[in-house]
Amino acid sequence: MSQFNYIKDIAKFGLDNDQEKLLTALNELIEHSKQTKKINFALQLQSILKESLRQNKASNLVKAGSESHFNRIEDREYNDLILEKLTSDYRFKNLVTSEETKRELELFVKEHHAVDVLRKYNLPIANKILFHGPSGCGKTLASYVIAGELNKIMVVVNLGSIVSSKLGETSKNLAKIFRKAASEDCIIFIDEFDSLGKVRDYSQDHGEMKRVVNTILQLFDYLPQSSIVIAATNQKDMLDSALMRRFDVNIKFDLPNEAQIAELIGLTLRNGQIKLPAKASLKSIIKAALGLSYYSIQKTLITAIKRSIFANIENKSIATPTVDMKVWKLLLEAEKKALET
Repeated sequence: MSQFNYIKDIAKFGLDNDQEKLLTALNELIEHSKQTKKINFALQLQSILKESLRQNKASNLVKAGSESHFNRIEDREYNDLILEKLTSDYRFKNLVTSEETKRELELFVKEHHAVDVLRKYNLPIANKILFHGPSGCGKTLASYVIAGELNKIMVVVNLGSIVSSKLGETSKNLAKIFRKAASEDCIIFIDEFDSLGKVRDYSQDHGEMKRVVNTILQLFDYLPQSSIVIAATNQKDMLDSALMRRFDVNIKFDLPNEAQIAELIGLTLRNGQIKLPAKASLKSIIKAALGLSYYSIQKTLITAIKRSIFANIENKSIATPTVDMKVWKLLLEAEKKALET
């Protein structure tokens, strides 16, 4: 049976308001999607279906003080604490980084693909990973790659909502996130993890910071091995030493070298719709880009591509747009100046 037929059944049963057959058809489509390797689509359908069933269950009149009442409040509070819940199509081929960093990431993914083998030998599965290094060097993209390679849903934590000046509130918010996300065997991604260390900036005693750190340590200790925590920071030195020791894997992301800049350029232009000038030498561009992050380099290249396309349109040219290397070099220089100020 094709996906088209499943969709027809879903539409028919939905219009007929036949809940039982609709749910059966949806579950069959989810299984069909898994078998045809459309894993992200299957995960998204499962998440939508699960959430819909929860909401339908809670849509009837709920008695104040009942379990359903508290569950509904907890769900609302949880949703306020996350930025987004997503699946990822990114794979290792989309990530430009050092060979050492990529090897560490591949070994982490390999552990989760070999859970049964490791359990056979009573070995723990690494599921707490720290990414650190300069901004724009691939930490967030690496988290998407892990989510994509493992076909897991990723919950992106909203630290702005979690960190609170109220005594004990930050710890409670963290517990809500971990309890809910861990029950779904997903990835919890916490960017700017060092922000948790800034609780001491509030007019509170040092005990609040200690309480937050202790909460994270406990949450880490009781996290199911089928769930994963990825924390990212630009300021590793701000993290508590006890927290640092709890991470199973610690990976540094550096600024790109010349070879990695060249690889990034090739990846950005891989679809062939835009090309470099035939006689262009990348040496001067690569030297101009040294010291910038992957993000800054790609951002300037994309801006140069846009301006080259606009120039083609103005000149009424039908040729494949080529990157204006002079414009790109000027953008790189401007980016460096902007970052220095």
